[in-house]
Parts: sequence; C-alpha cells; structure tokens
Amino acid sequence: MKTFYGRGPTKAKSYLVDDLLFVVMRGGTLEAEETLLESGEGDMVRAFRQRFENVMAERLIGTIEQLTERKVVTYQSQVLFEPNVVIEMFVFDRPLERVTLEETAQASLPDEQDFRQPEDPPADAPA
Repeated sequence: MKTFYGRGPTKAKSYLVDDLLFVVMRGGTLEAEETLLESGEGDMVRAFRQRFENVMAERLIGTIEQLTERKVVTYQSQVLFEPNVVIEMFVFDRPLERVTLEETAQASLPDEQDFRQPEDPPADAPA
C-alpha cells in the first residue's frame, strides 16, 4: 500500500483460514481523501479506491500467490470510513494444509504475558 499509495496503513493484520485470506488495514488515508471525506464525498473516495484496486489487482494477486504458494481464484477489496478500515479478501484454489492451519492458529494466539495480572506492589512500598 505504501509503495503505490504513497502512504500505508498505520496498523495491519492478516487472517488466514481454510481457503481464505483477509488482510485488515487501519488508517492510512491520504490528506486529499480526508478532505473529501470531511466534505461528505465518501462515495468519490470509495470509487477512486475501487478503481485503483482494479488496476492493482493483478500485482496484488501475484504477490499473495508468491507468498502463499497457492493460486488465488478471486480477490475483492472493501474500504470502510468510520473507522477507517480496508479489507483485502483473497480466495484460494484449495484450503490450507493442516500443519499450516495449526501454525497460523498458534501464531494468532496472544503472548502469555498478555494474560498476566499486574503484580501487587511490595508490602514495604510507599502507598
């Protein structure tokens, strides 16, 4: 996104399940797009983004096929404005192999430290 838009998302996360890949990107609208959105021109921004995605589709699909080593049979992009979210959806020709599913599920689990409770302060600590 950054290479071709000139600005990329501020956050991104991918979800790979069965024969589907969802890439969810947050933020990254251009100043011109923000100006149009503030003026109530969301449809114009959406039309531009859709046209751009149509032009970029072959390049995006090729990149995803190279990274996943699977054929993409269809691709769709959706832009949402409040909040600003872009979702790229890819459908593959076959589901993931079990080992890849397990690796993907394991990688999406939060770190153990995310579940830790803050420790109580030492008994001799000032209140």
